[in-house]
Amino acid sequence: MTSFVSAYAQQPQLASYRETAHILVDEKVQNRTTAFITLASTSPVEMRVPADLSQSIQNTANVTSVVITNAENCVIGVQDQGCILVNIISPSLIESYNITTIQTDARQVGDGLIDHINKAFATNAQFNNVYVNPKGELNGALGTSGIISGNRTISVVYTMSRQDSSYLFDGLSAILIPKQIRDDGGFFNAAQTMAQDSNSTVTFAITPSQNALLYQLQVSKQIPIKTQVTTIKPLELLGINSLERSSYFSVGFFPLNSILDVTVISNKATAVTSHGGDLAPTTIKNGQEFPSDLTKAGWIIDPAYGQQISAIYLFGKTTSVTGDQASLTLGNSIPTDTSSGQGNTTSVSSISNPNDYSIYALIGIVAAGGAAVYLFMKRR
Repeated sequence: MTSFVSAYAQQPQLASYRETAHILVDEKVQNRTTAFITLASTSPVEMRVPADLSQSIQNTANVTSVVITNAENCVIGVQDQGCILVNIISPSLIESYNITTIQTDARQVGDGLIDHINKAFATNAQFNNVYVNPKGELNGALGTSGIISGNRTISVVYTMSRQDSSYLFDGLSAILIPKQIRDDGGFFNAAQTMAQDSNSTVTFAITPSQNALLYQLQVSKQIPIKTQVTTIKPLELLGINSLERSSYFSVGFFPLNSILDVTVISNKATAVTSHGGDLAPTTIKNGQEFPSDLTKAGWIIDPAYGQQISAIYLFGKTTSVTGDQASLTLGNSIPTDTSSGQGNTTSVSSISNPNDYSIYALIGIVAAGGAAVYLFMKRR
């Protein structure tokens, strides 16, 4: 990493290791707020999954993810047990409507991987059942495929004794994450703190794609919504006073590798009416806002009004964000001017050298962070 950065120390770079803090306020489907922190990488050096297991997952047809979790109900019918799920998408198998064939064929896929998984993570999970996830409402609300946790996937479920979150996080991170990254702190420290909460859940997922495997270690916590949400304080929900970036990125300029992301889905139109800190300067491309100066810290809020709103906090060249800077206020009025401080929004045509790299990098990172939402969602 050091040699890669040395020639381009002042240029925006994108490292394979990413840290994301996300708040999902769901007033529409589940009526709860979920706070989670995800540590992710596509590098087997930064997430040390054995090569033979990675290769087996990548080469097994129809496998969309392998998930290890201590969620209390990993699928319907499984309670108070830890789970390993081998998730499969096979429309032809589901549409056979033959439950015996579905169970037999799906289990054969899972059984081909479970011994590798148990060996890699020092677990002893045994077969429990095959569960077919119906099409999820939350996937529809957020416009995602749900390949990790729902939307007609088949989960081959293996169960084991359930560990508390602190113990599971420490065990998985010791296996997966090199000491350098653990010692460099950042969102890792925040995740470790959250894992000490008795109501938290820890999940690790391996998700294959055409070119690489995505490894995600996540800690989450859910809070029921009892009254209308008017103020969002992400750091309070995460259980921390300030959110620090990992010093792993101090060797260069990696503005998109640490992101705080807030999503709100509601039954009625709502809006971000005010915010702590500044707005980041943005440019508009194809009707969507993207950062125009990655050195500036602040919020990008797009859309700022509707039944689904999204706000992303970029750190710029700063290394931390406080609770006051990270706060958002919601209301019903249509925002007329959300600019503050550095928040200058311009059309892409007015910028002589638009930074397309930052635009497309942000798209990729936000998409990856959004996918992580479904790692801990109950499969309904």
